[in-house]
Amino acid sequence: MRPLLILLTALATPAFAQSPAADAEPAAPTLAEPTPRTVPLEEIQRYVAVYRAIKDAYVEPINDQELMKAALRGLLSDLDPHSAYLEKEEAEDLQEQTEGAYSGVGVEIEQRADGSILVISPIDGTPAQRAGLRAGDVIIAIDGAPLGKDGADSVSRDLRGEAGTKVSVTLVRTGESVPRELEITREIIRVTSVSSRLLEPGYGYLRISTFQTDTGPQVVRQLRALNQQSGGQLAGLVLDLRSNPGGLLNAAVEAADALLETGLIVSTKGRLPYSNASYHAKTGDLLSGAPVVVLVDAGTASAAEVLAGALSDHDRATVMGSRTFGKGSVQTVVPLENGDSVKLTTARYFTPSGKSIQARGIRPDVVLRGEATRGLREQDLPGHLRGDEEVGDGYARGEVIEGEKAIAEALARLKATQRTAAAPRAAAGG
Repeated sequence: MRPLLILLTALATPAFAQSPAADAEPAAPTLAEPTPRTVPLEEIQRYVAVYRAIKDAYVEPINDQELMKAALRGLLSDLDPHSAYLEKEEAEDLQEQTEGAYSGVGVEIEQRADGSILVISPIDGTPAQRAGLRAGDVIIAIDGAPLGKDGADSVSRDLRGEAGTKVSVTLVRTGESVPRELEITREIIRVTSVSSRLLEPGYGYLRISTFQTDTGPQVVRQLRALNQQSGGQLAGLVLDLRSNPGGLLNAAVEAADALLETGLIVSTKGRLPYSNASYHAKTGDLLSGAPVVVLVDAGTASAAEVLAGALSDHDRATVMGSRTFGKGSVQTVVPLENGDSVKLTTARYFTPSGKSIQARGIRPDVVLRGEATRGLREQDLPGHLRGDEEVGDGYARGEVIEGEKAIAEALARLKATQRTAAAPRAAAGG
C-alpha cells in the first residue's frame, strides 16, 4: 500500500503534508493491517436491505458503482466536516495545490449544512481575490447552475479549469439582500505563500497567506533579508496570518521554529500510534527575541492557528485581531488500491500548553474589530468534533479584518513594547 499523507487544513478540499519534523515522533509509513473485527450480522442485513430497496425502487435506475460510491461518501461525510472520500482526480488536484501551481481561481472553501459553500479565504494575488470574492461569502451557484450533490468537491472541480477560461460565481454576502454574480477568469495559480517588507527602519512585516511545501524555507530567507535590510537585526516584526486557511502542518512547524529559541511547538493525539507526535523547535531564534505581533481573524485556521498558538503559549508574540476559526483536528489521507483515497480525521492537535483549539480558536490578547460574517467558525459546521472548551453561543459572527489599518495598529504596539522595554534599561544606566 502507498504511504499515508498527514495534513492539517481547514478545507473540505485538503492540502497534503510532508514527513514529520526531524525531532518529531516518527509516523507510520503505511497504514497498519486493520485489526479483525466482527461486524454484527443484523447490521450487514440492514445495509443489504437498504441497498436492494434503492436498486429496486428508486425513481431512476442507478448502477452499482454509483450507489456504492454514494454509500462511501455518506459513510465519511457523517463523521465530521473534514473527513471525505476522494476520487483519484480529486486527490491529484489537491496534491498540485500544495506545490503552489495549478489552474483555477485560487479560493479556499468549506461546505455548509444546507449544501452551500462558504468561502474561507481567497488566496492572495489570485483571480478570486482580484474579482472581489471575500472570506465569509456563500457560493450558491456556478455558471448559473445550482451546486452539485458532491458539495465542496464538485465546486472545487468546477472552479478549476483551463487557464484563460471564465467561470461565473453566484454568491450571497452578509448584509446584502440580493445575490451578486462575479465573473472570474481562471489562470495558472502560482501561490507565493510568503511576502515581506520593511514598514519603517527596523520594523518588518511578514505575510503568510497559506502553508505550502516551500513556506518554511521562504520564512527563513525573508526574515534573514529583513534583518539585513535593518542593519543586522530587526527591532520588531508584524506577522500577518489574517485569512490564512492553513495547509501543511510541517510548514507551520518550520515557521514557528524560525521564531522560537527552543520548546514544544505542537503535539497531536489520536487512537493509533502514528497519530501521536510532538514537534519541537531547534535552537535558534532568527529575531533574537525581538518582539512580534501576530495578526489573526476569523479566517485564520488550522496550521495558521498552530503557529499563532505556539508563539502565544511561549510568550513570544502578542496576538491581535479577532477570534480565529477553531479548526483543531488532523486528517490523514489514506490511499486505496484503486487510486482513490480516504481523508479521515485521525487526531486532534494541542498547543504547547496542552490546550485544544478545536471549535474554540485562538483568543487574541488585543481585540480589533472587523466585518462580522456568519458561519465563519468551526463550531458552526454541522457534525464538527466537540471541542474541550467549546462555548455554545449559538450561530454567532466571526470577524474578518482587512486592510492596512490593522498593520498600523500592530506596528504601534511593537513600538510601545520597545519603549516599555527600553525604560528600565535607561533607568539602570542612569
